[in-house]
Amino acid sequence: MSSIRSNPQRLSVLDRPNSYIGKTVPRPNLERLLQGRGSYVSDMELPRMAHVVFLRSSHAHAEIVSIDAAAARRMPGVIAVVTGKELADVITPWIGVLSHLKGLKSAPQSAIAVDRACWQGEALAAIVATSRAAAEDAVEHVAVEYRELEAVTDMRTALDPATPVIHASLGDNLAFERILDAGAVDQAFAGSDEVVEAEFIFGRHTGVTLEPRSVVADWDAAEARLTIYQGTQAPHMVQNIAALHLGLRETQVRVVCKDVGGSFGIKVHIYADEMATYALAKLLRRPIKFVADRVESFNTDIHARDHRCKGKIGVKRDGAITAFEIDDLTGIGPYSMYPRTSAIEANQVVNLVGGAYTTKNYRARARVVFQNKNVMCQYRAVGHPIACSVTEGLVDLAAMKIGMDPVEIRRRNLIADDAYPCASPSGLRFEQLSHHASLAKIVEMMNYEALRAEQAALRKQGIHRGIGIASFIEVTNPSAAFYGVGGARISSQDGVVVRLDAQGSVICQTSITEQGQGSQSLTAQIVGSVLGVSMDRVRVILGDTDMTPYGGGTWASRGAGIGGEAALQAAKILRKNILDVAAVILQSTPAELDIIDNAVVNVSDGARRIELDELARIVYFRPDTLPPGIQPELMATRHYVPRDYPFAFTNGVQAAWVEVDTDTGFVRLLKHWVVEDCGTLINPQLVDEQIRGGVVQGLGAALFEKCVYDDRGQLTNANLADYLVPMSGEMPDIDVGHVVSPTRESELGAKGAGEAGTAGAAAAVANAVNDALKPFGTIITEIPLTPQVILTALGRI
Repeated sequence: MSSIRSNPQRLSVLDRPNSYIGKTVPRPNLERLLQGRGSYVSDMELPRMAHVVFLRSSHAHAEIVSIDAAAARRMPGVIAVVTGKELADVITPWIGVLSHLKGLKSAPQSAIAVDRACWQGEALAAIVATSRAAAEDAVEHVAVEYRELEAVTDMRTALDPATPVIHASLGDNLAFERILDAGAVDQAFAGSDEVVEAEFIFGRHTGVTLEPRSVVADWDAAEARLTIYQGTQAPHMVQNIAALHLGLRETQVRVVCKDVGGSFGIKVHIYADEMATYALAKLLRRPIKFVADRVESFNTDIHARDHRCKGKIGVKRDGAITAFEIDDLTGIGPYSMYPRTSAIEANQVVNLVGGAYTTKNYRARARVVFQNKNVMCQYRAVGHPIACSVTEGLVDLAAMKIGMDPVEIRRRNLIADDAYPCASPSGLRFEQLSHHASLAKIVEMMNYEALRAEQAALRKQGIHRGIGIASFIEVTNPSAAFYGVGGARISSQDGVVVRLDAQGSVICQTSITEQGQGSQSLTAQIVGSVLGVSMDRVRVILGDTDMTPYGGGTWASRGAGIGGEAALQAAKILRKNILDVAAVILQSTPAELDIIDNAVVNVSDGARRIELDELARIVYFRPDTLPPGIQPELMATRHYVPRDYPFAFTNGVQAAWVEVDTDTGFVRLLKHWVVEDCGTLINPQLVDEQIRGGVVQGLGAALFEKCVYDDRGQLTNANLADYLVPMSGEMPDIDVGHVVSPTRESELGAKGAGEAGTAGAAAAVANAVNDALKPFGTIITEIPLTPQVILTALGRI
């Protein structure tokens, strides 16, 4: 279900005969994975491999007075017990800052804590043994003497003079502050007919990947080379950072990423325990394996979205929005995460609030503070759910204040579809978006007027249902302006190598990675389409720094837009090379030939002239039959990076239909709709399922997920019995539609879609719940919307 805005310059590539672009085709790796033949880090067994378990701090903040590991070292199977001081001789500490985030600061962080533990769960020692069980047994025999320090747990008091400073060398607990003032905000509010204010509260939560973080590090002393097998989104980033802090050259580090059981941004960071595992392999000169258990995951996988954001909106009686203002506060734990930093989320909130709307009056402040909790950083749709919830919550409150329908106020204020290119008050540059086409489409999909009529009829029966709408913009295809400009060694380009093998099949090596989103499939579809080769003849290799071109990997909805364009351009060059040599063999011209269904054919009548396997046989085994001076190249390499725009923005709108039981506080999700404009659709099914998966995570944030800490910084629900994730029984049907506005910066025209579902889902549900509770005069601006939150707002408890 899509509305398409065509671009004639792409017809020659995307509309070729037998093109796979825009079609749903099975994933190349589907059968293998469904048979349970995936290859994950947990499955790996290497000769002489040892297992590491980390002794972790039981305190949120404490000095390490002493560690007595004598008894543990005597335990059966124990190879070594290594403390932070001992490991510091092998691996250097790091500081998670970026230069373009002015004023961002953080303290040096070590692979294992040396003198002080700064959150409950920070590693204090590594126990290496012949088995995981032996290492876990030995952990119980390590005695740690602590001197407990006061923990900073409440972000609201982190900057108070009476609050202890976590890192004395930094002077205070402020990690980062950004202030933005665009337009004439005070005048706009003064001239508004209504001004609405609210504080939005977001529960800290995490990704809960099906496969926990895992790594096997293998130091080969003979070659002085480290091979890292890891479930990661960015192998070349891991290679660079491991080499830097272990005192190695990049050529001495190989990173291999095989199958990955979900990432969602959780596995795009550099974690201290993973760095410790690399160092232990080098120190002990043998393979070391670390696999986090579920409790470790809750305590050490990055958290996200712990924000308190005061918002303000001005509006005229005719629905015109005059201004937005926000003051955002977030706590990130004791360190800024390395190397992407923990300020990006708050910075994104500032960038994105109000971005879909026409008003140019916008004031924002964001403050990022340290605290003694697990670190916070980038998780799927970084900052988008916060910005969308604040923006769309304020828009709904404004509509309610002036008595206007929520759809109508958006129609009157969203940027017009013919107004591009344009920019937001925060400086974001938009090439081409489709807010109005998307809004019109979702209103049609959900049969909005009929739904309103049904809502009114049910209210008379005491049944309280609500409709929530949320428009959003999404950052995709990030350029070097995202990280490289700040000094991070995180590549914004991706590269692809394609070659025709001796039997006429195509080998494609790409720097993007696969964690379940379909990178192998989209790459094969693009290459097969351009070359005229069937997908069963395209083999995609990814996730190995020894085998693939240098590139950024897969994060920030960039795989299709950047890696896909590199694949297209490399395949075009290989196609030209094939036709050049075919023309020589067939005594024709390249313009008279095409490649369709694995053979070179005549353009004029489609007659098959030479099969690709025969062409390859001649080139590889009988080049002596070719004319002098002809040296065919059946391999091509291309890299791609966006240059005209820092990001390729996508947009969309979501809608939720919910029922609230005002006696129990339970929310029932009845139906959810999404319209997304992610440019050219390569595989519609993959896009739709990516969006649905993102929506489910957004619904989890809206209703269920929250990491609960007590006043001492202890995480009280670090297990799947107490931390609730959405299950199939709670999830509604999710209908997905599309408007297609290809980016003109690439020939493929693809933008990203991996985070779109997460961006707007929570906002849509929150607005729907408030719509359902409208007869009670109740407004809730806190998620997750648990029964306790709802019943408290209703005055029932």
